[in-house]
Amino acid sequence: MREDILHFIWKYKKLQLGNLKSSNNEAIQILDVGSHNLLSGPDFFNAKIQIDEQLWAGTVEMHIKSSDWYAHNHETDPNYQNVILHVVWEDDCDVFRKDNTVIPTLVLRDYIPSSLLQEYQKLFYHKERSLINCGNEIGHTSDFVLQNWLEVLYFERLERKTDLVTKLLKDSNNDWERVFFVLLSKNFGLKINSEPFFEIAKRLPFPLVRKIQDNTLQMESLLYGFAGFLDDDIIGDNYYDSLKKEFTFLKAKFHFLDLPHQKPEFFKLRPSNFPTIRLSQLANLYVLHHNLFSRVINAKSVEEIYLVFKVSASEYWNNHYTFGKVSKKHVKILTRKFVDLLIVNTVLPIKLSYAKHMGRDVPDEIINIISGIISESNTVISKFKSLKLQFPSAKESQAVIQLYNEYCTKNKCLQCAVGHQLLNRKP
Repeated sequence: MREDILHFIWKYKKLQLGNLKSSNNEAIQILDVGSHNLLSGPDFFNAKIQIDEQLWAGTVEMHIKSSDWYAHNHETDPNYQNVILHVVWEDDCDVFRKDNTVIPTLVLRDYIPSSLLQEYQKLFYHKERSLINCGNEIGHTSDFVLQNWLEVLYFERLERKTDLVTKLLKDSNNDWERVFFVLLSKNFGLKINSEPFFEIAKRLPFPLVRKIQDNTLQMESLLYGFAGFLDDDIIGDNYYDSLKKEFTFLKAKFHFLDLPHQKPEFFKLRPSNFPTIRLSQLANLYVLHHNLFSRVINAKSVEEIYLVFKVSASEYWNNHYTFGKVSKKHVKILTRKFVDLLIVNTVLPIKLSYAKHMGRDVPDEIINIISGIISESNTVISKFKSLKLQFPSAKESQAVIQLYNEYCTKNKCLQCAVGHQLLNRKP
C-alpha cells in the first residue's frame, strides 16, 4: 500500500461518502476535498469538512499509518498545526495538536469499494511485469483518453526544455538572438559534443558574431578557434592556414581571450557528425541568415523551418572530414533527420518561450509543427511500440518519453490518465 492511492481516493472522492465516521465515531461530511499539494507541507489545502456539528476549514494530511505523523516529525512542524483531518489506511495511535486536542482521523480502508483496491493491486503487483506497470493494458486504453494525455505530456516535456531558455535569458540580459545562438550551438553538438559546443557558444563574444556574419571564413575561424582546432600546424593545408591567420587577426583586432576549454570529441561519432563538419554548418547557417532568430520565430510550419535550415558545410568540407586529410567527395548538407532534432530541442522551446514573453498563444502552431516531424527511433519508443501503441509523429514519441521518464519509472500511475482509467473501469 502506498500513500498515492490515499491521495487518489480522496482527490476524486472514490470513497463511500454516505456515512463517514472518524475513528472516535464522529460524523464526517466532506464539503470540499481541497487543493492537492504536490510540494512540501500537508497533502491538501483549503479543505472544508463538517465534523459532527462543527464546520472546519484547513488542511488534510494523509499517511499509511497514523503513527507516521510522528515518524515524519509533523508534531514539531508549524505547517501541520492547522490540519483538520488525518486520513489514514490504518489507525494505530492518536495524533495530538500542540494544545493536546486530538486531530480527527478517518480510516479510508473502511470506506472504499473492494473493486478499486483490486484494480490498484493488479496495477502494482504483476508477477510477470512488462516494461511498465500497465504494460498489458495500456494498448487497450480509450483512444480519446490516450491522445489527450499524450498532448498534455508533450507540452510537459516542452515546458521542461524551456527551463534552459529562461536561465540563458537571465544570464544574457534578455538577448533573445544570443540565447538562440547558444541553444542552437548546444544542439548542433548532439549528445557527445553538446557540452563543449554549449561552452564555446557561451564564451564567444556574440556582438562579434553579428559583426562578421557576412564573412564565412571569419565565422568558421571564430568557431574553430574557440573549439581549439586551430592550435596545430598542418603542413600543406591552405584552408587551415587561412583560418588560423584569420583567427589571429580577430583576436588582435577585437581583444578577446581564448580561454582554456573542453575540446569537442571525434570518438564514437559518425564522420557526418564530426565537430569540424557541424561547426562549419553552423557558421554557414548564420552567414546565410542574418535574421535567423526572427525567421525561426515567424515560421508557421515545419516546411518553412526546413527551408531555413537548408544549408551545407563550406566547400572545403566536400572532400574533408578533418583538417589536412582528403576524403571522398560528399556535400555535407544538414539532413532532415538532424534538422528534426534541432526543431524538437531548439526551435520549439524557443518559440514557446518567446510567445509567452510576448503574451501570445501558440499551442496550435506548435502542435502543427511537431505533428509534421516523424517519430524518433530509440529503445523506449521501440518498447512502447511492442505494447501496441502507434507513433505517427514526434509529438507522440516525445510524449511517451515524458510518460516513461516522469511517470512509469517513478510509479506515478495515479497521476497518469491511463492509470486513472484503469482504476475506474468496471470489474
